[in-house]
Amino acid sequence: MNIYLQYLSVALLLLILVEVAWFARPKKRRQVEQISMLVDTSVLMDGRVVELARTGFLLGQVIVPKSVLSELQLLADGGDHAKRERARMGMDIVKQLQDEPFVDFTLLQDQTAVRQGVDDRLIALAKETNSAILTLDYNLNKVAQVEGIQVLNINELAKSLRMTHLPGDTIHLELTQKGQSSDQAVGYLSDGTMVVVEQGKKHIGKTQEVEIIRSLQTDAGKMMFAKLAKKDTPTEKQSPKQEPTSRRPVVKTQKTDQSPVKPVAKPSASKARPQAKSHHRSPQSQSRKHSPKRIDREAELIRLADSQQ
Repeated sequence: MNIYLQYLSVALLLLILVEVAWFARPKKRRQVEQISMLVDTSVLMDGRVVELARTGFLLGQVIVPKSVLSELQLLADGGDHAKRERARMGMDIVKQLQDEPFVDFTLLQDQTAVRQGVDDRLIALAKETNSAILTLDYNLNKVAQVEGIQVLNINELAKSLRMTHLPGDTIHLELTQKGQSSDQAVGYLSDGTMVVVEQGKKHIGKTQEVEIIRSLQTDAGKMMFAKLAKKDTPTEKQSPKQEPTSRRPVVKTQKTDQSPVKPVAKPSASKARPQAKSHHRSPQSQSRKHSPKRIDREAELIRLADSQQ
């Protein structure tokens, strides 16, 4: 019995040691799969790839074929002014990618015939090297997808990072707390974006319809500013109550207009009439006063005429 007990104790100790060694083993970290990328001419002429590389999102090898540089050189020597400037900027972007310390840059010396075309050469290189194509060209994007090649489009990345709500959009938002200003209120979208609402302090704890004014993108995240929608503003709620007050002064003005007219109109008319009569009577009275004199003169003239005869 003692021997069996010794064997059991040894076996238990071995099991314990195995479990301790299993849990104490170093855990393997998942390695992010790094994909090499063939850069197209359109990406170099766009210029945003440098900022994207500086953020650390381009984890794989960045490959610029010599055929792409040849196409940039042809465009830089061309007659189109806009394409010439963009092609020169594309060659500067290649130099910046070479100088970036966190970018695994490679200039691929491929022998490309001019008749083949750069797009066809990129598709052939992607199949040979099992790489993805970083491009902004819509047609190259579609052809590469048909060929079964992975395509990375910077425009699609920018579209996915774009604000979900633009200025002018109206949303229903629950106002949860006060803002920094005395009349502001703060609410949060479903993705955690903070929305600062002007004149929203009175509606804290309620869900209001707000209109987005502007948005702000920072390193810490994005933030939006909004205002209350028009139908929730206090000015429109008080407008129907002010209607009866606007009618009261109208009634008073009618009474005040009628009371002074009656006493003023009567004396003015009574005074004006005798003045007019006095003006008309004055020449008549003068004519009446001078009429006997005229009669005497006529009589004297008649007498003189008779005496001469």
